[in-house]
Amino acid sequence: MENLNTRSTSFELKDQNFLPSAERLHIYGKHVLCITDNKGHKKSPFELVVDASEGFIPLWDENVTLNWRFDKSFHHFFKNPVQAKTEIKKLFAEAVLAWEDACPIKFSENNDLWDFEITVLPDRCNENGCVLASAFFPQQGQDKLVIYPNLFSQSRQEQVETLIHELGHIFGLRHFFAQTHEKEWESEIFGEHDPFTIMNYGAPSILTPADKSDLKHLYQLVWSKQLTQINGTAIKLFKPYHVKQ
Repeated sequence: MENLNTRSTSFELKDQNFLPSAERLHIYGKHVLCITDNKGHKKSPFELVVDASEGFIPLWDENVTLNWRFDKSFHHFFKNPVQAKTEIKKLFAEAVLAWEDACPIKFSENNDLWDFEITVLPDRCNENGCVLASAFFPQQGQDKLVIYPNLFSQSRQEQVETLIHELGHIFGLRHFFAQTHEKEWESEIFGEHDPFTIMNYGAPSILTPADKSDLKHLYQLVWSKQLTQINGTAIKLFKPYHVKQ
């Protein structure tokens, strides 16, 4: 996948304000940035940290399937968009399977009834590094999993790990350091707060057995209604956009 050819385009990034301010800029690996957490608006018990930026903890309801589709951006960015889509499907599948039975939701490609699109945007870089991908937190609405071409300058393993990390956000997880470096958006901790987690940056950023067991346990407690709040913050469950309430 490292050799996937991207197409030269006329797209130019004219606004660098998509990046967080310097004091909130998170860099990992070889100058890689993650901006998913910056989608919080206000303010996450977990070795993994859960989002509480809207005043509640958003998680997925039981038996949720998120429908997804590719948007038209692949025709602008890749000389062979069909090949690009095939390879990204493989990467995405590997990332989902890496979470094993801890994965709380299912995914299905559906061009008509979709909950999120996989899209490609022009590379977003500054002197500190580049964004590889960005995702979203649980919600009732349509959203995007964004991939930036710089992702494919990484090794295949790093590409998969990036998507494992972004899936963590889709499951409702914040960065390991959310409570120290992302105080603008509240978060709560569940389980042992171990820096070795896929939701961290740098060398400690690995998917661990604790990542999976804590995530699985969290959703089991929530779905069985044994856990309705964490440290006083209420848990709110969401169904996907395509499901009528």
